[in-house]
Amino acid sequence: MTEQLRSFLRLKQVKAVTGMSRSWIYDAIRRGEFPAPITLGARAVAWDSIAVAGWQEHRVRQSCKDCGVRWRS
Repeated sequence: MTEQLRSFLRLKQVKAVTGMSRSWIYDAIRRGEFPAPITLGARAVAWDSIAVAGWQEHRVRQSCKDCGVRWRS
């Protein structure tokens, strides 16, 4: 079994991989629809890459379900 390496994504990277804005990300976190960041230090946060990838997979599956396309795993 191959394990995916976990890494921390800073906000700029999260915005790039999701295509979402800073305000959308933080609003979605408040609504419980996006993973919350992890505190790295007094003034630094980052997102778990695996949690963000899981959110992306969920969005793709939901999109395919809504349009009637069958998703293959």
